Amino acid sequence: MNPNPVPIATVFVGLNGLIAFVLSYIAATERVKTRIWHGESKEDATTQPNYLENPNKWAAFVEKSTQKIASQTSDDGILQRKVRAHGNFTEYVPHGLLFIVVLELMRSPTWLLWLLGGTLTLARIAHAWGVIQIYGPSIGRAIGFFSTWFVYLVGASACIYYGIKGIWH
Repeated sequence: MNPNPVPIATVFVGLNGLIAFVLSYIAATERVKTRIWHGESKEDATTQPNYLENPNKWAAFVEKSTQKIASQTSDDGILQRKVRAHGNFTEYVPHGLLFIVVLELMRSPTWLLWLLGGTLTLARIAHAWGVIQIYGPSIGRAIGFFSTWFVYLVGASACIYYGIKGIWH
């Protein structure tokens, strides 16, 4: 007997965890480059108190350390797109992974788990790439959200099916 009752879900939780880390890293490094520590634009930053006027020791250390890699970019929208790529990922992936975990616990077919997990993972990569690359519609963004909707519709339907089946057995 396999000591892990949900090996396929475990793989996709791990893969999507790595993607979440990468998207978080991308957004964080853009904050360092643009020096926009709060919000997503210079306008957002101006509404926040400037703690760097009289920084504590930690803030002074970070400010000094990151000055070397700071590069005021002319595209202020890139930070917003990177933050949204990460935010959108964290909005959609947990429920998608929950479908996979629950369906695996319900012993649904292996092919269904791999289909949902693979589609979700590739969809979120495509969506993040599309959002970061360009403001507005893009092929990556479209592939990402339509594929994620596919996972939601199939995953939800399968959960309802296996849930009802489990109730009557």
